[in-house]
Amino acid sequence: MTVPDSSTSGPAAGPLGPAGSGSPVRLDGPWTHRDVAANGARFHIAELGEGPLVLLLHGFPQFWWTWRHQMTALADAGFRAVAMDLRGVGGSDRTPRGYDPANLALDVTGVIRSLGEPDAALVGHDLGGYLAWTAAVMRPKLVRRLVVSSMPHPRRWRSAMLSDFSQSRASSYVWGFQRPWLPERGLVADDAALVGRLIREWAGPGTADFPDDEVLDVYRRAMSIPSTAHCSIEPYRWMVRSMARPDGAQFNRRMKRPVRVPTLHLHGSLDPAIRTRSSAGSGEYVEAPYRWRLFDGLGHFPHEEDPAGFSSELINWLKDPEPDR
Repeated sequence: MTVPDSSTSGPAAGPLGPAGSGSPVRLDGPWTHRDVAANGARFHIAELGEGPLVLLLHGFPQFWWTWRHQMTALADAGFRAVAMDLRGVGGSDRTPRGYDPANLALDVTGVIRSLGEPDAALVGHDLGGYLAWTAAVMRPKLVRRLVVSSMPHPRRWRSAMLSDFSQSRASSYVWGFQRPWLPERGLVADDAALVGRLIREWAGPGTADFPDDEVLDVYRRAMSIPSTAHCSIEPYRWMVRSMARPDGAQFNRRMKRPVRVPTLHLHGSLDPAIRTRSSAGSGEYVEAPYRWRLFDGLGHFPHEEDPAGFSSELINWLKDPEPDR
């Protein structure tokens, strides 16, 4: 059973009112919107362009629209750009369970198959990056190339959270998510004002154009869709609570398998949520060409803080026939 999504049933209800075409999720632009079925659920996607598939995975506390700049750049460069809403977010189904990373990664690879493509270049930011790492290990034949921004390999993330006090403190919001009900209420209180504060705090201090109030309002509206806050938090609850459970140990062992596709790893040098030293070194889990790129002066959202620079780095690497170390 799924929770109805207000973005598919007329004008959006909620404290911030409608946006764009009447939905807080299906925002107007050069892209088209539709739903696809995968892994027992329905997923909203926005797509633009023709060519090799590039599947874009958003992080917290955002949804597909975070990739709006890269979608147009990728389409202009000859790619089929598809940005999906993860399970429980945006216009996708809000299911009562299924928020562990292995199942969420199967959502991603299932969408690739539903799009009729043999494989995709996966581009993931934050939680989307965590799932991109996971999908590349679990279904390597479906992942042509891997691009991860602002997220270490899952085994590096786990190690940093447990042994690096600075990273654990930077990720205090993840520990706070372990409480029942209160985090959800906090996320949607005062028209989801906390979403705006988190994005402002995590962005680089020298970014002039991001985020502005209009952009933050879009993300606040999307979080205000009923059940979104709860579903957004569930993956982080699993990631922490599973550390002491057999399913978490099994996942951690599974992620020992090396990534065997070319990988581009991007990070903002001033990211306050995921420290640079937590992400650096993830290449030890990649048995393929691996490129590390640090964006000087940017924070947790390099694809929105410097969309032109990020898109250029991404497209040049995707078009490189022999990306080297």
